[in-house]
Amino acid sequence: MGTIQYLAQGFETAFIWYNLLFAFVGVLIGTAVGVLPGIGPMSGVALLIPVTASATGFLAPEQAATSSIILLAGVYYGAMYGGSTTSILLNTPGESSSVVTTLDGYQMAKKGRAGSALSIAAIGSFVAGVVTLVALILLAKPLSALAIKFGPAEYFSLMLLGLCAVSGLAGKSITKALIMTIVGLLLATIGIDSVSGVSRFTYDIPWLYQGLEFLTIAVGLFALGEVFKTILENEVDDGEIAKINNLVPSKEELKESAAPIARGSLLGFFIGILPGAGATLASFFAYIVEKKLSKTPEKFGTGTIAGVASPESANNAASGGAMIPLLTLGIPGSGTTAILMGAFMMYNIQPGPLLFEEHPDVAWGLIASMFIGNIMLLVLNMPLVRLFAKIIQTPKKYLLPIIIAISIFGVYAVQVSVNDLLLLIACGIFGYFLSKNDFPIAPLVLGLVLGPMIENNLRRALTVSNGDYSIFITHPISASFLVVAALWIIVPIIIKLKGKSVVLNIEA
Repeated sequence: MGTIQYLAQGFETAFIWYNLLFAFVGVLIGTAVGVLPGIGPMSGVALLIPVTASATGFLAPEQAATSSIILLAGVYYGAMYGGSTTSILLNTPGESSSVVTTLDGYQMAKKGRAGSALSIAAIGSFVAGVVTLVALILLAKPLSALAIKFGPAEYFSLMLLGLCAVSGLAGKSITKALIMTIVGLLLATIGIDSVSGVSRFTYDIPWLYQGLEFLTIAVGLFALGEVFKTILENEVDDGEIAKINNLVPSKEELKESAAPIARGSLLGFFIGILPGAGATLASFFAYIVEKKLSKTPEKFGTGTIAGVASPESANNAASGGAMIPLLTLGIPGSGTTAILMGAFMMYNIQPGPLLFEEHPDVAWGLIASMFIGNIMLLVLNMPLVRLFAKIIQTPKKYLLPIIIAISIFGVYAVQVSVNDLLLLIACGIFGYFLSKNDFPIAPLVLGLVLGPMIENNLRRALTVSNGDYSIFITHPISASFLVVAALWIIVPIIIKLKGKSVVLNIEA
């Protein structure tokens, strides 16, 4: 079967009534998650994993997996849409990738052009979503075919590259990011070793023999971590919301934003493919490029439409681009895709080159649903933007108990274990202290997800080579991945050291 036939089957799956419902609920919740400052797509997706597991209980395992992933993916790219709303109306980014949108979006709102800014952000996000999905369809099969040829040495090196990429670009300190990566890898070793049958780090506690549940840790670190942060630091948003007048942008504004949307979509897509780069980097880079190319760069920061169109297109394109290495290579390139990968594995589905062969309904159903979801988002965001603006004003005294309840009941419904609830609370406290001290959580989650696969591929490679570690260097593709992984860590350190030496010379 060709790509067109597979895609047609994917649309058949996506158009089943309950999958349409899950896609709609996903993008609706995702938009709300993006609108609410401080939650973000990672927390939103982690929070909803147990909810989707319960909601799809009436379906067969394969159908339940497809429906759950459709909903969670909808939350992911829906949050990218919603993040622009608070940036434009309140000068407060809903999530990190919408930080750049505040520079011109809020200035437009202050001039009475909030409606135009929100509409262009929605249109740019839609175009970016379509561009990345077309690219995903074209690249999925070739990349999967290439990845099938990978052996255990290549997979080990590729996963190591994924860890280094996220660690090298996460947070302000590379050292802290690497520490969190190691912590994630160590947590992944807890339990009974599947090969030798030896218990590791269990301390004769029966509950630990099965290992730590990814779901419990993810929900605790992200969702409860944010709750503890809000409560303990008494965070209250008192910003004044700008008024929304005309939602229809003028012909001139549409013309001005066409090229920035196209450039932002392409740039964001290619940055999104890179493991660890992420939507935040894509939006900043798109804004800088647009300012460099503009004939009137002095207008940026004062309320120019290009300053909204380009970064908003880029961050949505990057979120779509990040799905390519996840689905085709089994390598999550960001914290959110790492959580999505954990959701796949909860249903015993391994993302990677064999996904399109062994589970075509899941893979192509997800891709088709993302097309439908993007159309839903465009339809939702234009008329309901005033409603989403009201969500911003949700008092924390109502919002926090809801998050806590969903976290506790969701985890207990899946695990049915009081020990998991205690672990959930412990992870929430741990997550708060990590964020308070600028320790990035994404590398920990990535280490936890990739740890078992890295260990298994390391063992397989050494078994093939009779314990000869040179297999990782003598295989060209594996050696290339290792070199790139090393550079991903070393280059930022060199740049940082050079920057310090320049500062010292200036001070001297």
